[in-house]
Amino acid sequence: MVLRISGIANDSIVDGPGIRFTIFTQGCPHHCEGCHNPQTHDPDGGKDADTEELLEKIKSNPLLDGVTFSGGEPFMQAKALASLGREIKALGLNIVTYTGFTFEELYNNREKNSWGELLDVTDHLVDGPFILEKKDWEIKFRGSSNQRYIDCPASLAAGHAIEIEP
Repeated sequence: MVLRISGIANDSIVDGPGIRFTIFTQGCPHHCEGCHNPQTHDPDGGKDADTEELLEKIKSNPLLDGVTFSGGEPFMQAKALASLGREIKALGLNIVTYTGFTFEELYNNREKNSWGELLDVTDHLVDGPFILEKKDWEIKFRGSSNQRYIDCPASLAAGHAIEIEP
C-alpha cells in the first residue's frame, strides 16, 4: 500500500514513550494555528511511501519500543495506516496515533473511512486540535492542554475516552 508522507524519524524520543519510529503523514484538514508541522497540511505535498518499505525500516531497528503515526492527520489515511499497524503489532511494538479529531468524533464515525480500523490498532491516542492559547511545555507528548493522552483499547471497550498519564 502507498502512504502520502511528509517524512519519518527513525528514533524519536518526543513522539510517545520510549524510542519510536515516527511516520509524519501528509495532508491535514485542521490547519491549527501554531502547528508544529505546517508543511504537512497540503495533501498534495510530501512524497509517496510504500508501507512494506516502511515496515522493513521498522524491522531493522531493534531498539524501538513502538511506532508513532503523526501528521498531518493520520486519520485521513486510516486504511493504509491500519494495515501497516496490524503488521507493526505483529512485531510486538505499540502504536501511538496523534489526531486533531477528538476520540468522540472518531468513535462516533468509526465506520467512516476506516477510522475504526486505525483506532483498533492504536494503543495510545493523542487527540484534539492544537490550540496555541493552551500551549503547554510541561505536559508529556502533547502540545496544548486540551489534548488528551488516551488508552485506546480501554476507551473502545468502554465506549468513551479513558485518559492516562504517559
